[in-house]
Amino acid sequence: MGSEAPLPKWASTPCIMGIDEAGRGPVLGPMVYGCLYCSRSYQKTLATLNFADSKTLKEEKREELFENLKADESIGWSVDVIDPRELSAKMLKKNKVNLNEISHDSAIGLINRVLHMGVLLTEVYLDTVGDADKYRIKLSERFPSIKFVVAKKADSLYPVVSGASIVAKVTRDKALREWVLEETSENMHRSFGSGYPGDPETKAWLAHHKHSVFGFPALVRFSWSTCTSYYKDMVEVLWESDKVDEDFANGSSGKQLKLSNVGFSKVSKRKSEEIESSGKGRCKFFQSRKLEQVTHL
Repeated sequence: MGSEAPLPKWASTPCIMGIDEAGRGPVLGPMVYGCLYCSRSYQKTLATLNFADSKTLKEEKREELFENLKADESIGWSVDVIDPRELSAKMLKKNKVNLNEISHDSAIGLINRVLHMGVLLTEVYLDTVGDADKYRIKLSERFPSIKFVVAKKADSLYPVVSGASIVAKVTRDKALREWVLEETSENMHRSFGSGYPGDPETKAWLAHHKHSVFGFPALVRFSWSTCTSYYKDMVEVLWESDKVDEDFANGSSGKQLKLSNVGFSKVSKRKSEEIESSGKGRCKFFQSRKLEQVTHL
């Protein structure tokens, strides 16, 4: 937990914001959305800080730039760290939420967060997710007082987005380094490689850590197609509530083995909400320079 700091004077002048993500493609770990914002009058100075698309920078350089921007009192930043369990749950539930929608919601959440702090946002720059024009229109309808620029490779075109990409990437790297494997199976290890589906080390880690009943550790986005090939070796689980729904629809009163009889229970909606509110279902980093609450993992 942290404390709120007073809003700096520059935040009440017209401000710009950049938003970018890290970890959209990997099968392991969270997806992170980051934003960076500053006074519009600071834009020229921002261009001299050597921010660049985080993917083009070595880890040491990203870390250095991140420390620099954290120390800069003319810059604010914040992140949203979306837990792999939340990604999978949303993408596989009955009313599915696709990755683009999750991404849009995260970006909108960051904009709302900064606006609610009292920052006078007038321009927001984003890397496109899906069709750029449709995304821009969606955002403009939600925030009519803000000018939106949505472009491919925005992290290479606009320093404010480059800075956001560094925030997101460094935060995701830190989350992976500090990830605690909650599962207690024997022979678990952290040599999972880059986390990308094509990485042989990641594939080997997935094969080693699959369980015939419980599937994968919480680090894994089990909705990713990379995991599909492992399902053939796993036990099919039939939830009793699903069977009740099916029987009700068919007018049947047939019986079947209940998971509760063998030690399993389905997490109730209330319990699920408690998990999410506790931060175990979704991790959020609320960190910025003298601008908002600071919440640590």
